[in-house]
Amino acid sequence: MTRLMSGIFASLAVAAGVYGYASFQGSPALPSNPLIGAAHAQEAEVDTSTIIEMVQGAEDAPVTLIEYASYTCPHCANFHQGAYKQLKDDYIDTGKVKFIYREVYFDRYGLWASMIARCGGPEKFFGISDLIYKGQSDWARAGGATEIVDALRKIGLLAGLEEEQLEACLQDGAKAQTLVNWYQENATEHGIESTPSFILNGKKISNQSYADFKALIDAELDG
Repeated sequence: MTRLMSGIFASLAVAAGVYGYASFQGSPALPSNPLIGAAHAQEAEVDTSTIIEMVQGAEDAPVTLIEYASYTCPHCANFHQGAYKQLKDDYIDTGKVKFIYREVYFDRYGLWASMIARCGGPEKFFGISDLIYKGQSDWARAGGATEIVDALRKIGLLAGLEEEQLEACLQDGAKAQTLVNWYQENATEHGIESTPSFILNGKKISNQSYADFKALIDAELDG
């Protein structure tokens, strides 16, 4: 999927989405004017070091694989239901690959999904992500913003999150803006222009079959 948005435009769109959600809920917890905050986000400093990297595998694994993905990207869903599971069994769980998952935000729905996935912390992140990708064709087409948020909330509840916990995560405007800036920093650093994209031991590679992933990883292990 190749529709990465420019920095400020992405911030505006995402902040508008969070603001819209707050309006549906009548919540006073979000900033009173998040669009203004988003418009100046690139000029003001945002401490993105507060964002937790979501990691699987051994810390000292000889190979590091970073995935850049969007929860609204069908190709990303296909990867997570296919090649990723094989990579996890053969390389991540065996200590050969350290896997880092980084979100990309094409739209407010992808951001909301990210905030649900992160709501349970690192322990629940990958399990919730799996549920989000499995149900992508359902929640992403649930209707308007209200229906999509409700569908994502149900996924969070299914994963064992509490309603109050979910509401607090979804209404955290500061966290939303920090996530957007974090994604932009990462995408700029690695020249990410489509999803899913991968960084294998510092080198950018495209989405491909499991056999091709395996050959590249084995070459890194042998080298």
